[in-house]
Amino acid sequence: MEVKTFGVIGAGQMGNGIGQVAATSGVEVIMHDISEEFVQKGLAMISKNLDRSVKKGKMTEDEKAVILGRISLITDLKGMAEADFVVEAASENEKIKFQIFKELSSICKESAILSTNTSSIPIGRIAAQTDRPEKMIGMHFMNPVPVMKLVEVIRGIATSDETFEVTWELSKKFNKTPALANDFPGFISNRILMPMINEAVFCLYHNVGTKEDIDTVMKLGMNHPMGPLALADLIGLDTCLAIMETLYDGFNDSKYRPCPLLKKYVDAGWFGRKSGKGFYDY
Repeated sequence: MEVKTFGVIGAGQMGNGIGQVAATSGVEVIMHDISEEFVQKGLAMISKNLDRSVKKGKMTEDEKAVILGRISLITDLKGMAEADFVVEAASENEKIKFQIFKELSSICKESAILSTNTSSIPIGRIAAQTDRPEKMIGMHFMNPVPVMKLVEVIRGIATSDETFEVTWELSKKFNKTPALANDFPGFISNRILMPMINEAVFCLYHNVGTKEDIDTVMKLGMNHPMGPLALADLIGLDTCLAIMETLYDGFNDSKYRPCPLLKKYVDAGWFGRKSGKGFYDY
């Protein structure tokens, strides 16, 4: 199966990044969000990212224009009827995702593959909302998408070999390195990463160290490019909390219990970079 038209649901930080790498690879992109304002913001971010490549001499203005010309913007989900492959990059909220995939089942052509960029929700649970569980798969990009090389490919219990192979090859076409994960809450990446971030929050909560010292220890002592608290701000504290709750509910294991301080910050609307305040001020 050849993917000529690639649908992206969500034009936010993850969605516009996915749309950018898809369009750069030569694929026609349909990018959806719930309002014209959101899709225009997403396109503006793609243009801004491509400007950096132009300034660095990695592409010309003409090449940038061609890439942007491959991206169509829609606010009506029915526009996904033309897509050969759709990736959902909406909020990390089970109810929202379930509703999107129920709608896609009635909109998309029978041959279309449906995928999700979920950070933690089991693929099988999402696939159960569709009319094509064999064509449902996880395609988990890392943030920031244009920079990070990994795509975590997650097979659900019903995912067909063809669906997996198309997704694997598409990841490579997008100049990414795919890694296979089985369908457990958090998969590989966030089952390891989020408990580390959560433990860093517990260190702050218990006054083991300041946020600066906690991040410095992990950067200089463990050779991490970014400290866990700064990374949580980049990811979004609301997203971190949602993933920890999925892990906690999925495994019923106290080691995945979200730190009360993380909950407190999210309740206060302190989501990190996207809100201007998290563990650090932006």
